[in-house]
Amino acid sequence: MIKQLAKRLKNPCYILEEKKLEDNLKILKYVKDKSNAKILLALKGFAFWSSFKMVAKYLDGITASGYYEARLGLEEFRKYNKNAIISVFSPAFKQKDIKKLTSFSNHIIFNSFNQMYSYKHLLKKNVEIGLRINPMYSEVKPDIYNPCIEGSRLGINPKEFKKALKTYSLENVSGLHFHTHCEQNSDVLKRTLEYVVKYFGNYINQMKWINFGGGHHITRKDYDLKLLIDIIKDFKAEFKDIDVYLEPGEAVGWKCGVLVGEVVDIINNKFNIAIVDLSAATHMPDCLEMPYTPEILDSKIINLNDTDLKLQNLYKYPYRLGSPSCLSGDIIGDYAFKKKLKIGDKIIIQDMIHYTIVKNNTFNGIPLPYLGILKKNGKFKIVKRFNYDDYKRRNG
Repeated sequence: MIKQLAKRLKNPCYILEEKKLEDNLKILKYVKDKSNAKILLALKGFAFWSSFKMVAKYLDGITASGYYEARLGLEEFRKYNKNAIISVFSPAFKQKDIKKLTSFSNHIIFNSFNQMYSYKHLLKKNVEIGLRINPMYSEVKPDIYNPCIEGSRLGINPKEFKKALKTYSLENVSGLHFHTHCEQNSDVLKRTLEYVVKYFGNYINQMKWINFGGGHHITRKDYDLKLLIDIIKDFKAEFKDIDVYLEPGEAVGWKCGVLVGEVVDIINNKFNIAIVDLSAATHMPDCLEMPYTPEILDSKIINLNDTDLKLQNLYKYPYRLGSPSCLSGDIIGDYAFKKKLKIGDKIIIQDMIHYTIVKNNTFNGIPLPYLGILKKNGKFKIVKRFNYDDYKRRNG
């Protein structure tokens, strides 16, 4: 189906596969039902709001990093779930943002006691206050994604938390929040909670809820769902049936869509280089940040600089895929394909829905891919076409 669809496309396009998205949502709902936890969609990882009618049937709300994301949750998620939680965290809020957020947010999570006490008088009574904590433990690599490295600005560490309580109190605080995971299994959560309880256990019983943050790879095939459910149930039993929140983003959009592009030219410099109309820097920046090489349909990831490289019979045509940008390092990766590539061939990059659409950009004036949805009934719809005006508005 995707191959046939790709052949018809005349522009680069992200394609959300609705059936695969629903499969992920069913797994998340299973965790909710078995553990009695609440699950929020982290818009920083998946903000494809044309799918929210479906997502809102399964999840309890959204978590936002500021006013724009929170407003999107209000307009496009709460439309389908009137009781949706809108939870917002930022390392530092401006007063003008708090004034806007308090009219529709349920949870506002502060990164310091100072910010909380500076703004609590502006919050409406139905807004529950949270504090982000730093348990001083994370297994995240690389450091760019680790919120517990030395000198981190994210979360109040145990020493500063105790120090702040000499001046402030927890009287108005409803919950604690930590976010220390990235693409990790439930065994990491189990080890992390030991540090959360060690440093903040004395305060948890004073709380209405605790937010375990995101980065839990719940929809990955090898994820230990039973352990996650047991962890949540045990935690709720230990701390007086406290409400537990999870806020996955990547797990919602995990492997439920592709990015389709086209071979524009093929050149040779030591090896064959296919230049495509897709860019790692602009369309999939996580590939350069993490870094990682994305999978491509009907190909195998290789390393063309490997002097001992041996190609398999099935994948015997090697190419380096590069973008049309001026950045020399804007390389998607090295691959061996089943067939020789030709100008005009379609390239289908796997797992390109989470952390792509929310992060892409127009560096070099490279056009943004269209957004499309492959419906469960097999029908395909383009929901957004980007053009020159989108680029121009972003630049002054």
